[in-house]
Amino acid sequence: MQLYTRSAGEGLPVVLLHAFPLSSAMWLAQREGLAAVCKVVTPDMRGFGGSVLGDDEPSLDVMADDVARLLDREGFDRAVIGGQSMGGYVTMAMCRRHPDRLLGVILANTRAGADTEAARANRERVAAAVLDSGSSVLVEEVLPALVGRTTVQRRAMVFGRVRGLVQSAPPRAVAWAQRAMAGRPDSFDTLRGLGVPALVIVGEEDEVCPPADAEAMVEALPDGHLTVIEKAGHLSALEQPEAFNRAVAAFTAELAGGAPPHG
Repeated sequence: MQLYTRSAGEGLPVVLLHAFPLSSAMWLAQREGLAAVCKVVTPDMRGFGGSVLGDDEPSLDVMADDVARLLDREGFDRAVIGGQSMGGYVTMAMCRRHPDRLLGVILANTRAGADTEAARANRERVAAAVLDSGSSVLVEEVLPALVGRTTVQRRAMVFGRVRGLVQSAPPRAVAWAQRAMAGRPDSFDTLRGLGVPALVIVGEEDEVCPPADAEAMVEALPDGHLTVIEKAGHLSALEQPEAFNRAVAAFTAELAGGAPPHG
């Protein structure tokens, strides 16, 4: 994790971790829309967005340790850590490995359960195919599920932007990330033991991590709050950025004020 962008905003530091197989470019609307209420940091995770992949074995724990080092570089003892999709998996790894660095948690369009054997096998198949044939495989197999039906039907520019980000994903980083996600543990016990408030966000049209997955996480969390974003799929921050930003802004404002946050 070498490349990242930080807004010049005030308020709590908020680190947003991008979805697979995108980059920090997905957070443009959050960097702009949330800059007035929080310090937004949007890193590129290993191998994505021009960052260095390195030689470590694939692991979400490695990615979480990268985030902890980022906090050190930024001078943040603690921050709100949030992620969408794969970024949510890394956020849960942060909850396991670095709970003392958390002010709050945002889990967007993600799930706490581990992969099934079939899902792990499919990740390995896609990893091998991308290494063999390039990221065009992702356009055929991953892209269709990333956005909701409303985006496909009515937001051609958003869909085109997502397609471009998917096409630019580096094959080695894609394979590494797929294998890291395949090896992740079940995180429900981690969520049950979380000592800070958490905001769970899901798109009502998300077929990858549907609302039922979000509801299960909220039930496990001691202080969890759910926001369902209408007419959005798996990339709710891109598909409905204003609604996504409102939820994050309210959550961080209430964290800063000490009031119980709500979705």
